[in-house]
Amino acid sequence: MIATAESVGIPETFNAATYFVDRNVSDGRGSRVAIECGDEIVTYDEVLRKVNRFGSALLRLGVRPEERVLLLLHDGPDFVSGFFGAMKIGAIPVPLNTLWRPADYEFVIRDSRAGVLVVSAPLLPHIESIPLASRRSLRHIIVAGNAESTHTHTPLGVLLAQGADEVEAEPTSRDAPAFWLYSSGSTGMPKGCVHLHHDMVICATLFGGGVLGIRSADRTFSVAKLFFAYGLGNALYFPFSVGATTILFPGPPTPQNVYAVIEKHRPTLFYSVPTGYAMMLAHPSTGSGQARGGGTQVGPDFDLSSIRLAVSAGEALPPAIYERFKQRFGVDVIDGIGSTETLHMFISNRPGAIRLGSSGRIVDGYEARLLDDDRRPIAEGEIGNLWVHGDSICAGYWNQHEKTKNTIEGHWIRTGDKYTQDADGYFWYAGRSDDMMKVGGLWVSPVEVENALMAHQAVLECGVVGREDRDALVKPMAFVVLRDAARATPELAEELQQFVRQRLAEYKRPRWVAFLPELPKTATGKIQRFRLRELAVDARAVKTV
Repeated sequence: MIATAESVGIPETFNAATYFVDRNVSDGRGSRVAIECGDEIVTYDEVLRKVNRFGSALLRLGVRPEERVLLLLHDGPDFVSGFFGAMKIGAIPVPLNTLWRPADYEFVIRDSRAGVLVVSAPLLPHIESIPLASRRSLRHIIVAGNAESTHTHTPLGVLLAQGADEVEAEPTSRDAPAFWLYSSGSTGMPKGCVHLHHDMVICATLFGGGVLGIRSADRTFSVAKLFFAYGLGNALYFPFSVGATTILFPGPPTPQNVYAVIEKHRPTLFYSVPTGYAMMLAHPSTGSGQARGGGTQVGPDFDLSSIRLAVSAGEALPPAIYERFKQRFGVDVIDGIGSTETLHMFISNRPGAIRLGSSGRIVDGYEARLLDDDRRPIAEGEIGNLWVHGDSICAGYWNQHEKTKNTIEGHWIRTGDKYTQDADGYFWYAGRSDDMMKVGGLWVSPVEVENALMAHQAVLECGVVGREDRDALVKPMAFVVLRDAARATPELAEELQQFVRQRLAEYKRPRWVAFLPELPKTATGKIQRFRLRELAVDARAVKTV
């Protein structure tokens, strides 16, 4: 049964900022810790005051309802204040990827026609390098961090000093635009997904409560940053939905940094992506605690004993990574799939019900179906196109009318993912629609071949794409990143080919193996297969055997 804004009790007049911020204070949780960021601790009372100051200061600048406010901010309390402060006065906060280049910001400024940009001081040079003509819509640039007032921008501290401790919430509709999230743009320029005021409540109810069982005593830490749809739920509106504590870290998510945050702040819920888990596993054991799951670690290992559950998304989690993480730390990792368009996860494994290699089952409150290219239902076990129905799906893409129509049809969204479903309702990822290979007349999923390779002890990461042989026939090619102790040799390449042959049908065996120092990825950690396909065309660019 589909969960709707009405069925979960969201009133017609509804402002999401008051639900996630004000409600915690009015319900008596004002003194609880909302945010820990390094040594900074912020209670819900203080969050509300900062949100009100931010919102009232924007009003003083003349910001109008539904006007876009760009947030180019590192994770921290300022992001929270800006996001909910803009939303509370009816403006539209638009978090931006802090890893982009000036050309991406230039596009979004022109596309959104935003009037205000709030930027972390270290990122200001990216904005200042954009021609003035391309950012003429910006009336105000507000700088968070150490900055002085100039004729072009204002320090955030100065702005907040002009605000008030109280501000009246704009009486928005539950179906009004609340915030935008731009897609990663891995296949073109970013697309602005327009999300509504009720969307976060749907996700917090169905996945945060229904799958994670998040509660006020939880402490969350997300490697995925707040500007990602995945990170925004993990580290902001999930914990704020129940008055829990979020642990924010503004720095780069290197394994050393991630382990340090976990050991210092002791999260109970931990979120990352498959690449992040692989990097953690590759990091040597030099922590202060002991591995909970035994295994082969020598000496003291990092202490992850506070974590009751870990979550993975972004790409399918290889079973080998799950098994290594579980063995080393004794922590379960539940894998699932979501998207910027649906805001968060709609298919997921569950605690105590993990089927390795699968994305899990449909999250209660959503519906999914697998269709062929003619939109007919497929038979059980066949590969089909995944369509999803749920009330957290965005209203559409800003300024992208045709793409909206081609992606969202009525209540359903075409995800662009290929899946199979087994008799128990578990979904098995087969790749993106344009990633599938037809080898000898048979479809091959790159994910299946990658999972087989990942089980080899020498493999840290891998990506599989199609490459034409001398007869112009497509065959699988594997790009492999090795663990530190392994050496790239023709003998190892042949061993990997035989390793796959023993586990999968012969036609799925990689005909070529190339070794890379790292895989090309998007800012969200997804493998850029189009880049691998380019490398496959010119295999001389890499060591191929």
